[in-house]
Order: sequence, then structure tokens, then C-alpha cells
Amino acid sequence: MKLLFKQRFFSWLDSYDIYDEYENTVYVVKGQLSWGHCLKIFDPNGRELGMVKERVLTFLPKFEVYERDRMIGSISKELTFLKPRYNIDFNGWHMEGDWTEWNYSITDRAGRTVAVISKELFHMTDTYVLDIVNPKDALHVLMFTLAIDAEKCSRQ
Repeated sequence: MKLLFKQRFFSWLDSYDIYDEYENTVYVVKGQLSWGHCLKIFDPNGRELGMVKERVLTFLPKFEVYERDRMIGSISKELTFLKPRYNIDFNGWHMEGDWTEWNYSITDRAGRTVAVISKELFHMTDTYVLDIVNPKDALHVLMFTLAIDAEKCSRQ
């Protein structure tokens, strides 16, 4: 399953539209005013599905991930030098990026690919392609992608 993740061009808060390969809106992400990033994910009908919330006052960036109102895991950046790595406290997943921080892969505990995330260049806003092996993982892959994008945004 492929999803296209596009940041909205004119938005005061982080806002994204997530499309499938047929250009149908699958998810809508809206930033909320808070201390640290707080991104809520909605289905196309406006029902809240989840949230990604930054924990503040941590040594390295950390985000909590909620499905509806229940915390299901977290993602925290590891201290590395060339390639960004993230520990994901969810299903034994692990995320690693390339040195450009444009391409990432999520693997499971056994080293199998869960998803590949690629940043598309030459767009006015952040645009990613999420290539997800199992469609049931789409929401969770999106949440972790939102967290790394928010973390990168905080550094700039």
C-alpha cells in the first residue's frame, strides 16, 4: 500500500493531507496549539483516529503515539552521528534513516521491512511517500512518520 503525505502550504499549524495511490484522501492531520508538537489524525469524515504528541524537556526528542485516547507506544531519537535512528516502543519496530534524512525504513523485530518512507524533493512543502507492506499498519506508520517530520522541523 502506498500513501502520499503532503504538508499543506498555507497553514499556521502543522497540517497534512494523506492520499492513497488513487489520490483519495485517507487521513487528515491537524496540528494543535500546545507546548511541543501535537498532531491529531482524522479519517476523511472527521472522526479522530489518533494523535502524536511530543514530550518536552527530554534529553533527546521523544513522541508518544495514541490510538484514539489510548497510548499505544512512543518513538525516541537515538544518539547517532551519521544516520538517524529511532527506537519505537511499538510491536518491536525500529526506524533508521539515511544520512540525508530523506529516506527511512521501519523494520520489525525479525528485521523484516514494515515500511519504506521516502521524501520527494522539489515540492514547496514536505512531501513523503509511505510504502507500507501490510495495509493494517498504515495508521501506525503514518504516526511515526509524523513524529520524525516534527522532530526535524524542531531542529530547523
